Amino acid sequence: MAQKQKFWQMKMSADDDKQADIFIYGEIVSYKWDDTDTTAASFKKDLDDLGDVNTINLHINSPGGNVFEGVAIGNMLKQHKAQVNVYVDALAASIASIIAMSGNTILMPKNSMMMIHNPLSIAWGNAKDFRKKADDLDKIGLSMQTTYLNKAGDKLDQDTLQKLMDNDTWLSADDAYSYGLCDVVEEENNIAACISEELFSKYRNVPKTLLTRNITNSISVLEMGERKKLAEQARQNIEYTKTILGGIYNGENIV
Repeated sequence: MAQKQKFWQMKMSADDDKQADIFIYGEIVSYKWDDTDTTAASFKKDLDDLGDVNTINLHINSPGGNVFEGVAIGNMLKQHKAQVNVYVDALAASIASIIAMSGNTILMPKNSMMMIHNPLSIAWGNAKDFRKKADDLDKIGLSMQTTYLNKAGDKLDQDTLQKLMDNDTWLSADDAYSYGLCDVVEEENNIAACISEELFSKYRNVPKTLLTRNITNSISVLEMGERKKLAEQARQNIEYTKTILGGIYNGENIV
């Protein structure tokens, strides 16, 4: 049986031993990579193996996935001593948008999108079980709101955020900027959004442009030709930025 591929890849930048590039491309899953490993533990090991870096360029193109794995990854990046520059290459939906909030600087091309919504789950049991599940989802939702509000500052209040999450809101780069959820809006790029038909069937208000244009649902993190180009663009954008800035599924929670 073929080993499942990780949904991320990390590597040192080719011409700077103090910079690293991380690509989170695809659905964020909960998975045991070996008998003792888990997704979060494996991600931390790969992050630690980067060594003493002072800049991380994080590229995201993900429809979301497992809430707790995403929160853990976001916290690891938030707590890292390096400057974290987040590039939403095409899509940061659901829990992937929470990971994006770990960035010191968040950059979005004009044709990229971010989606925020209340956490989702499935439940089985009696009325007591369902009430507990609803309470759990409310707590997870409040935690997510704290993450968004901490990034947004005075550009977004909790009442507005709650309405956005209630409506499964798909934000353009300009929308995200206006709400304080990204720092820089860049020129359009040509990368395709990463689509998960299984996840997207759970989301509401999915833009028709995402469903009808020529998109792929299997962008591999190992396809590094395009990634190297993006990494080079990322390094160029760092200097530009400095000048202008001075769910669970199958029994798990998904967002």
